[in-house]
Amino acid sequence: MADVLKGYPVSLEVPVAWGEMDAMGHVNNVVYFRYFESARIAYFEKMGLIDFMKKTGIGPILATTSCQFRIPLTYPDSVLIGAKVVSVEDDRFVMHYIVVSKKHRKPAAVGEGVIMAFDYRGGKKVPVPEELKQRVLEIERSGRAEPVRRLNS
Repeated sequence: MADVLKGYPVSLEVPVAWGEMDAMGHVNNVVYFRYFESARIAYFEKMGLIDFMKKTGIGPILATTSCQFRIPLTYPDSVLIGAKVVSVEDDRFVMHYIVVSKKHRKPAAVGEGVIMAFDYRGGKKVPVPEELKQRVLEIERSGRAEPVRRLNS
């Protein structure tokens, strides 16, 4: 399954919780966006974004997000979630996600998020700071440099 996460420099493992299932007996569609959020925050942590935000007031804000569902997830299972940035532009970067079922050994969903740079002190969109662009490029060049992090539900 490591091949599925190849090219995703940030990944984590999350158990599927019983309470995430809906009346149809599979994980509710909203939960996938929580999985994406967990991977996105792990990526931001790897970037050192929290300290950067405290210092400058500039940080990320999610502009759009989408998900393509491939197979249903059910309890019990665990998922591997990967995140990578596929493009960096002047005012945004695009992050791709993958959610892989350990039970089925294949992707359950893929997704995308468009993340803008936002000045939280000024309350407005701003260009992505060069320092953040460089941090993203360093992470993406590193490939999968760290083992899968495990998150408890």
